[in-house]
Amino acid sequence: MQEPEEKKIALELLETEQAYVNRLHLLDQVFYTELMKEAKTGKTVPEEVVKMIFSNISSIYQFHAEFFLPELQKRMEDWNRNPRIGDVIQKLAPFLKMYGEYVKNFDKAVELITAWSEKSPPFQELIADIQKRKVCANLTLQHHMLEPVQRIPRYELLLKDYVRKLPPQSPDRGDAEKALEMIFMVAKHSNAAIAEMERLQNLWVVYQRLGLEDDIVDPSNELIKEGPIQKISTRSNSTSEKYLFLFNNMLLYCVPKVIQVGAEFQVHLRMDVEGMKVRELKDTEFPHTFLVSGKQRTLELQAR
Repeated sequence: MQEPEEKKIALELLETEQAYVNRLHLLDQVFYTELMKEAKTGKTVPEEVVKMIFSNISSIYQFHAEFFLPELQKRMEDWNRNPRIGDVIQKLAPFLKMYGEYVKNFDKAVELITAWSEKSPPFQELIADIQKRKVCANLTLQHHMLEPVQRIPRYELLLKDYVRKLPPQSPDRGDAEKALEMIFMVAKHSNAAIAEMERLQNLWVVYQRLGLEDDIVDPSNELIKEGPIQKISTRSNSTSEKYLFLFNNMLLYCVPKVIQVGAEFQVHLRMDVEGMKVRELKDTEFPHTFLVSGKQRTLELQAR
C-alpha cells in the first residue's frame, strides 16, 4: 500500500529533526563543552568569548533533544491510530522565539571565531582538531553553526507542504493550520531580529564615519537618508560642498574632512527634527534650492 503523502512529509520532519538534534549535540556537547573546558584553563580564550560565540545554543539543544524530538517520535510510532502532528508543533512554536537571540548573535559569533583564531593559535588548533573528527563530516564550525539559523524556515516549508497534502476531512487540519500560522509568526520574529541587527550595524558604521561623541550614539536613532548637498552662501553668492545625515530625531549638517584619518566628516551643526520646517525656493540662479529652518538656525541648501 502507498503511504499517504502527509505521512511522508511527517516522516521527513522526524528524520530531519533527528539529524538536527545530532548537529545541536555536536555544537553544544562537543564544540562548546570542549572549548569551554580549555578556556577555563586560561590557555586559549577567555570564557566570556566562548559564551558569546555559542549564545543560547544549550537551551536550544535541550529543548529539541528532550522535548520536541521525543514528542515527534511518539507521534510517528502511533501514526496509524492517531495520524496527527499539528498539536505537537503548536507546543513547539512559542519556544522557537529562543532562536531570535541566536540568530541576532550569529554574525558577531562568526567574527569572534575569526578574530580569536588569529589571536590564539591554541584556540584555532582545538577547533581544527574537532573539525577533523568523523562526526563533523569535513565541515567547519561556522557551517554547523548556520544550521539553527536555517531551521525555522525549514519547519515552515515542511509544514506548508504538510497542510497542502492533508485530505480536507483530516482530523489534523485545524491544528496543522494553526501550527503553520504560529511558525510563520516566529519566522517573522526571527527575521525582525536579523533586520534589527542590520539596522544597528549600519548605525554603528555611520557613527564611526562621523567620529561622534557619545551623546549622539543612541541605538534608538534611525538613519533615514544621507547624501551630499550644496550650501548656498548669500553673502558671496557661491556654493560649497556639504553632507547631510537625516535621522528620525535630528539633522546633522556636516563638512567632509580633507584628510580622512579616523572620521570621514565633521559635524558642524545638529538640528532637531521637532519643529523643523522645509520650504522650497524658486531661485533662477540656483535651481533645486530649499530652506531648512529649525530651532538652531536656518540653512539655504541646493540639491543636485
